[in-house]
Amino acid sequence: MEFKETAVAGAFVVAPERLDDERGFFARTFCRREFAQRGLNPQVSQSSVSFNPKRGTLRGLHYQAPPHAECKLVRCTRGAIFDVIIDLRPHSPSYRRWAATELSAQNHRLIYIPEGIAHGFLTLADDCEVFYEISESYHPECTRGVRWNDPAFHVRWPFPPALMSERDRSYPDFAE
Repeated sequence: MEFKETAVAGAFVVAPERLDDERGFFARTFCRREFAQRGLNPQVSQSSVSFNPKRGTLRGLHYQAPPHAECKLVRCTRGAIFDVIIDLRPHSPSYRRWAATELSAQNHRLIYIPEGIAHGFLTLADDCEVFYEISESYHPECTRGVRWNDPAFHVRWPFPPALMSERDRSYPDFAE
C-alpha cells in the first residue's frame, strides 16, 4: 500500500498496490501491521456501508467526540465521491484546515481519517456505495458535525449539493 499524506495532519490517501495477472488483480486495502508502523490506529470495531442513489447527495460532515472519538478508513466501492475532511483538533498544526480527494470504484483509493477529524462526501454519480471501517463503536451521544458550507472552513465543493439531511443542513456555525 502507498500512503500519501494530505493537508490534514495524520490523514492519508491510501492507494492499494495491485498485483495484476490474466485473472484481474489483487490488492490489500488494509494491513494492521503497516498501519501500526506508521502510527495509524489499526483498530477496527465496526464496518458500515452507505448507499446513495442520487448524484449530488451530501453526507456529513460528521465525527464522534471523546471519549468515543473514532478514526475511519473509507472507500467508495461503487460510483464516485468527492470526499472531504476537516481538522477539528485545536492543538493540531492543521487545525481548521480541510482536504479533499476523489474516491471511486475505478481508482480503488481509500482515505484514512484520524480521530478529531470531521468527514463528509458529495456523490459525483448516481448509485454510489461507500464502505467504512471504523475504530470505535457507534455512540449516538457523542455524534457531532459541522455544516458543509460553514464559513469557518471555506471548503470548495465541486457543485452545490442537491440532497442532504435536515440535520446536516442545520448544524450551527462552527464555534471554537
